[in-house]
Amino acid sequence: MRLARELTCSEIVELVTEYLEGGLPVEDRERLEEHVAFCDACLTYFGQVRETIAIVGRVGVGDDLTPELQESLLRAFRGWEGS
Repeated sequence: MRLARELTCSEIVELVTEYLEGGLPVEDRERLEEHVAFCDACLTYFGQVRETIAIVGRVGVGDDLTPELQESLLRAFRGWEGS
């Protein structure tokens, strides 16, 4: 994805996974990093995403999750659409 203007917070949210996976072109990566350097909300969001990835990476299927918690998580994400 090639972006020709300053990124908005909404665009940052949509690009965070691609950024963290190293999939953004260098120019877009630099613009994203510049935005995050000056936007406390996006910086906080990045921290939350990184923490989520770290936690999820440590939980195996069914590990440490009660059936009730598993169902609660499934309900929360059922029908969720990234826009």
